[in-house]
Amino acid sequence: MKKKVILEEKDISEHINEMARKIVEKNEFMEDVVLVGIRTGGAFLANRLQEAISCLNVPVPPIGVLDITMYRDDWTRIGPTPLVGKTELPFSIDDMTIILVDDVLFTGRTVRAAMDALMDYGRPKKIELAILVDRGDGSRELPIMANYVGGVWDTAVDETINVYLKEKGFGDHAAIEEKTAA
Repeated sequence: MKKKVILEEKDISEHINEMARKIVEKNEFMEDVVLVGIRTGGAFLANRLQEAISCLNVPVPPIGVLDITMYRDDWTRIGPTPLVGKTELPFSIDDMTIILVDDVLFTGRTVRAAMDALMDYGRPKKIELAILVDRGDGSRELPIMANYVGGVWDTAVDETINVYLKEKGFGDHAAIEEKTAA
């Protein structure tokens, strides 16, 4: 596998801090903002965003985790017994501004599934999207775009972008990976 690192640890940290600043800038009243990370990478990044926001002298938004396994349009293809994680939303999402957080935006299908899942928990005032890595709108299958983006990298069909985080036992980095012929 061919691998090209596009973000290193300091880059990831800088992007998270910049997204936190923009979230606070755009949402004047942080009292009605909640962070919801899509399990698993988005949940880790939501924790980091919450920490970055806490340094900006504003009310710190509560954080939740959303498992979207059963909302995916391909869940029957995952296998006979898909591993379903736990959704943890220890607050009401009614009339709240939800900042939905994930690591990579590709086709838009994961975000669509997350929005479907959120609607089962209430009726938010607004949903905004924070993404560390956007693979560019050329890969989008649904009309979904992020409000807060770390960076955009257009990729070829045979490439993927993976985000590796210390919370999963890696050194923080993101890489474009291409399968090489065997």
